Amino acid sequence: MCFLCDFKAQAPALAPHRWQARRGFLLAGAAAAAGTAWPALAQVNVGKASEVRKLVPAETLEMSAQDQYRQVLAQARSQRALAPDGYPQLERLRTIARRLIPHAQPWNPRAARWQWEINLIGSKQINAWCMPGGKIAFYTGILETLKLSDDEAAMIMGHEMAHALREHARERLAKTQMTNLGVSIATQLFGLGQVGQMVGDLGAQLLVLKYSREDESEADLVGLEIAARGGYAPEASVSLWQKMKQAQDGSKGGGGGRNADFFSTHPNNADRIQQLQDNVPKVQGLYEQARQR
Repeated sequence: MCFLCDFKAQAPALAPHRWQARRGFLLAGAAAAAGTAWPALAQVNVGKASEVRKLVPAETLEMSAQDQYRQVLAQARSQRALAPDGYPQLERLRTIARRLIPHAQPWNPRAARWQWEINLIGSKQINAWCMPGGKIAFYTGILETLKLSDDEAAMIMGHEMAHALREHARERLAKTQMTNLGVSIATQLFGLGQVGQMVGDLGAQLLVLKYSREDESEADLVGLEIAARGGYAPEASVSLWQKMKQAQDGSKGGGGGRNADFFSTHPNNADRIQQLQDNVPKVQGLYEQARQR
């Protein structure tokens, strides 16, 4: 599942990986500079971020995310499932992150102050996420099951970073607050009672599902551009989702288990792959420039 689409801590489903306790690792944020919610030089078109998100203070959400991130890491560490510094797969991810992070700040000025961090959790889950404030986690399951190339791993990382940069969790929480407030007022005015509350809750879930799918499409495109600027091949976004489709079809055949959560929050269909194919040419020049540098 995509952590930002749910914004709640999940207990790691542990794989045989077991590691000793390790030190924390912080990735330096980009230097502070002026920026906009939608960079003027962006090659993909996703529009400006929703103004509704401002109903939830960004600082509060980022602090909460940091606390939850620490809890996830502490649980993994207690079960020796947190990769230590120097572990090859972790260092590979950190190398990718160092190339992507400098291109994050134009999408969100707050990213210049984030203490970016990335960790690897030993789990069979096909999963990766980035919390508000730049707290990233990958699960070994997504690397090993999909046999990701560096380019494909960069597309996943860019996608998850985009959720944080576009503040999708903040927006969803704001909309949930607005919906709950409206339901509460209606219940009091019209005496709808528990039945009315249940109907209202269902409506809130449908609204969330709608915005979640839009968020996923937006994250695909922003992540594609960030990865291309970092020097990762844009066409890997297409091959990645082709692999995802194969894994999804396999999970439907039995034994999908917790892996099905990821696919339910990352709907994979022909439209998604087509959208990426349509946008690959838009960022190809960025990729070629990055490779020349």
